[in-house]
Amino acid sequence: MSFTRPPYSGRVNRKRIMLVAGALAATAAVGYAQMGGYTQSDLTKTDTGRAFLQVIGALNQYYLYPIDQEKLLRGAINGAIGSLNDEFTYYSEPANNAIDNQNLNGEFGGIGVTLVAANADGTGGKIDNVYKGGAAANAGVQIGDVFVKIDDKDVLNSKLDEIVRLVRGKEGTTVSVTFARAGKPYTVKMERRKVTIVSVEETVLPGNVGYIALNTFYNSKASEQFRAAVADMKKKGVQKLILDLRDNGGGLLNAGVDVADQFLSQGDIVSLRDRSGKTEVYGKATRSPSDYTGKLIVLVNKNSASASEVVAGALQDTKRATIVGEQTFGKGVAQIPIDTVDGGKVAIVANEWLTPNGRQIHKKGITPDVVVKDTRYTVPLNFTGGGLEPNAKITLTVDGKPVTVTADKDGKFTYTGEVKRPTHSTTQGEAVVDPQGDAILKKALDLLK
Repeated sequence: MSFTRPPYSGRVNRKRIMLVAGALAATAAVGYAQMGGYTQSDLTKTDTGRAFLQVIGALNQYYLYPIDQEKLLRGAINGAIGSLNDEFTYYSEPANNAIDNQNLNGEFGGIGVTLVAANADGTGGKIDNVYKGGAAANAGVQIGDVFVKIDDKDVLNSKLDEIVRLVRGKEGTTVSVTFARAGKPYTVKMERRKVTIVSVEETVLPGNVGYIALNTFYNSKASEQFRAAVADMKKKGVQKLILDLRDNGGGLLNAGVDVADQFLSQGDIVSLRDRSGKTEVYGKATRSPSDYTGKLIVLVNKNSASASEVVAGALQDTKRATIVGEQTFGKGVAQIPIDTVDGGKVAIVANEWLTPNGRQIHKKGITPDVVVKDTRYTVPLNFTGGGLEPNAKITLTVDGKPVTVTADKDGKFTYTGEVKRPTHSTTQGEAVVDPQGDAILKKALDLLK
């Protein structure tokens, strides 16, 4: 690994070089970091810099309504990073970064559930899974229950990350949550307990075929959990293994290298190239008694990104594994995370990464050796219409069930059905698979016969 560290007002941790795509890159901003020799005083040396200060001053002097200074400055910062037009260079505000760090550390105080958005616009929260032994399970919370209120705050239309922040808290503290089940509300008071994020799920399929799903590399415990799963497979005498990286959006680069290394005995795994064109090997494989040496198939889909692509690319280039599934996401750049003085974090794209054969996959992805469409997801039924009176309701029959939609102020209405999602076990670490309904998995099993 090689990169040039310019002077800055934050911290860089080499082990935390990130390969993250998707939800983590949700916002963007940073204060006046001293990047590349740029200092605060430089702001007054150009007309544009002076204009910026002039506008901020004029807003504070003349604007009719009260100004939220924090919001104003963060907006300016967001604009600065947004001007790069780079979705992978982003800023996490302190509150979001605190949750982010909990996820990275793999532990937090919570109620033992996973959430998805409840509304078509991505707002609200709905229970996606309830883990055995957790506070929510003991309180009778069920999959599909919708968050209505957390303590005294209504959250029916809140952002999902805000709901997560409100639910989590110090271990031993309590939280009161009102849920809706089939439209009927109920309230439970729960004591937050220690929750450990388990990013690895495993099982053994008929024919003694091992199956390990790695859901994210954004967990400092992921490598340890994965090594334990591989050891468990070897203990069970597994000689045919399926590694499922579908929907894995990436995480820590060193975790990706560690996973790939468990299947390789020698050679490069990934290299980094900086903006000067200098390329240096970041990770090399080493032989170890714990390595898995049997047959290997890796499953990917369009949501397999970043560190997932590092692993898939290395195993494909070295012909160690057969890659099965869909074209991957195509995130071939690495970010350096810098902790900012306000408690936030800025992730800056600083390198592109290359497979062992020198392939660049950014905005291209990895083409599987065997291409198969992911059938676990279906396109939900959706329709739009118009011509109704404002706020009028219309009921249609969908799959034998009535669906009622309400027109907006312009008399238009929309409906989006629920997206089918893969089922997960209520026991952390236990994989649930559907070899018949999952075309990619079915193909992998056929190839291993």
